[in-house]
Order: sequence, then C-alpha cells, then structure tokens
Amino acid sequence: MPLVELRHLTKIYPSGENLFGERSSEVRAVDNVSLTIERGETLGLVGESGSGKSTLGRLVLRLIEPTSGEVFYEGKNILQANASEMRRLRRDMQIIFQDPFGSLDPRMRVRDVLAEPFQVHEKLSSEQVREKTSELLRAVGLDASALARYPHEFSGGQRQRIGIARALALRPKLIVGDEPVSALDVSVGAQIVNLLARLQREFQLTYLFISHSMPVVRYLSTRIAVMRHGKLLEVGSAEQITSDPQNDYTRALLAATPEIANP
Repeated sequence: MPLVELRHLTKIYPSGENLFGERSSEVRAVDNVSLTIERGETLGLVGESGSGKSTLGRLVLRLIEPTSGEVFYEGKNILQANASEMRRLRRDMQIIFQDPFGSLDPRMRVRDVLAEPFQVHEKLSSEQVREKTSELLRAVGLDASALARYPHEFSGGQRQRIGIARALALRPKLIVGDEPVSALDVSVGAQIVNLLARLQREFQLTYLFISHSMPVVRYLSTRIAVMRHGKLLEVGSAEQITSDPQNDYTRALLAATPEIANP
C-alpha cells in the first residue's frame, strides 16, 4: 500500500465574474491528477511556475480542499476525516515552505517556534521541551544557543534549517517540501538539499519534493512527476525521466538544463 494515493484530484478556482455576476472563466490549478507516493521515497514534482505543483502539495496535506477527487493516507481517505482525526494526522504530515523569511513568526524566539508543535500535540514538561528543541537544532546543524534568538538574527539558509527543524518536531512520516531551496543562493541551497537527504535516512522520511529545478529534483528524487497547466504529464524513475523522457515538455525542461540533458 502506498503511503499517499491521489485519485482524480482536481482544484478549480474561479478567475472572475462578468457584468451580470456570472462566473466568466475558471482556472484548473490541478486537473484530474492521480498519483502515488511510496513509503520512504522522494517523489520529485517538477514544473514551471503556475503548473499547479504547489497547489497539489497543499491538497495532499489538506491545507486546501479539492473541488473533486480523493486523497488517501495509509489507506484512509483524509477528506472524510473530522477535525480531531485531522489533528492526529497533522503529526504525520508536515510542510517546509519556500520562503525562510516569511514562514517564521518574527515576534517569536526560536525556542518558541520549535516548542509550538509540542504544546499543540503533546503534554511535556518545560525541561522535556528544552531537550527536544535542542535536539532538533543539532539535527539540522545549528547550535542550541540559537534557541534564545529571533529569526531576523539568522541568514536565509539558517532560517530554512529552523523551518526544517520545526517540520521534524513530531517525527512525521511525510514531509512536503514546497520549493524549499528556490529562495536561497546556489551554494546554500545545495547544503539544504544535502541536509534533507541526510535527514531522510536518519528519520526514515517520505518526501514530496516540489521544485522548478530539474537538477535539484534529479539529485534528491527516487521518482519524478512532471506537471504543466495543472495536468500530470508523466511519472517515472529519476533515471528514466532524465535519460528517456516521453513528453515534449519534459524534454524542454531538460534542454533548459544541459548538464542534466547530457550527463
């Protein structure tokens, strides 16, 4: 059984109304997508801006509701889950956001950012929370002295490490990385990608890794899914997609990164 299974998932947004108040058109952000994510793998979801990949990631986590279709997690349809059931599921399903500057509350010290998941989901003593938050920082390559500081005191790469630590707090099974390195420069982004690869081994994580960068996706992913205009164009192993793509759009993505197209 796959960890996650999407069946005919669709998300439609109205794009405006005419003079009579009638919907004039619509945007199919995600259009009839069926896909599985296997336990322990990294599924890379790649496509240009506006392809629907970030919307799909949010649908997987039920951060937004689909127009139609089904989302199964460990065989259970999470769209039928009530509030208390979703609260339990939130422990298993986390997200790393694209913007390391906007995803952390600037008014909260790092210790409070990392303690928040424990306060919501677990009953721990103050000493236990301090131990766990210190462990999380060490896991992502930061010193426990960071706990007393505010997000603005860190670089973009360090902030993203804090965001990753927050996502790891409750030992999730699935992490959706929504363009987690696109706001960072190349060298810092490479460090974060290597960190994610190490953490996957240490914490036995499953990733849905969303990116517009084929080189990054190929490096990190077990399989690759290609999206355009809300549609899923092709899915295959990282090797197959990058060496023998079946879709013209995938070939165009590869041609834009010649180091991947001609290894």
